[in-house]
Amino acid sequence: MRAKTSPQRVVLRARICLRAAEGKSNHAIAQQLGTSRPTVLLWRKRFHDAGPSGLSEDAPHGPSAQRLSPRTVRAIVEATLHTTPPDATHWSTRTMAHAQGVSHASVARIWDAHGLQPHRIETFKLSKDKRFVEKLTDVVGVYLTPPGQGAGAVCG
Repeated sequence: MRAKTSPQRVVLRARICLRAAEGKSNHAIAQQLGTSRPTVLLWRKRFHDAGPSGLSEDAPHGPSAQRLSPRTVRAIVEATLHTTPPDATHWSTRTMAHAQGVSHASVARIWDAHGLQPHRIETFKLSKDKRFVEKLTDVVGVYLTPPGQGAGAVCG
């Protein structure tokens, strides 16, 4: 309990059990340690059932209550790879979540598990602007003949 490297949650659990062994009431233990009575009851029961090792480990919580089906995961991956949202160049976790009827955190986990990063586009996309060629010619012209470098310019 005095070791500086002990996790504080384990120290609290041990203090609860030591005070219980001294015969103190659950209410008194909770007040002394600044915790709740249900917490005291929980750790006293866990110590009674599993001994000292029951204090050092949290109880298993089991699988998530809301697991996505493989079909839903596959649909999200397919939509990410082969479609784009309306009025956007790529999916965000929130737009995909809205389209698929899941949470944005679920989409983020699926993308992470499959190595998908739709916000990092590595392909060239051509502009749909009707005046694109005209604008491109103007920009390239500025680089090929910078202002002050045209015919008759004096370099010093």
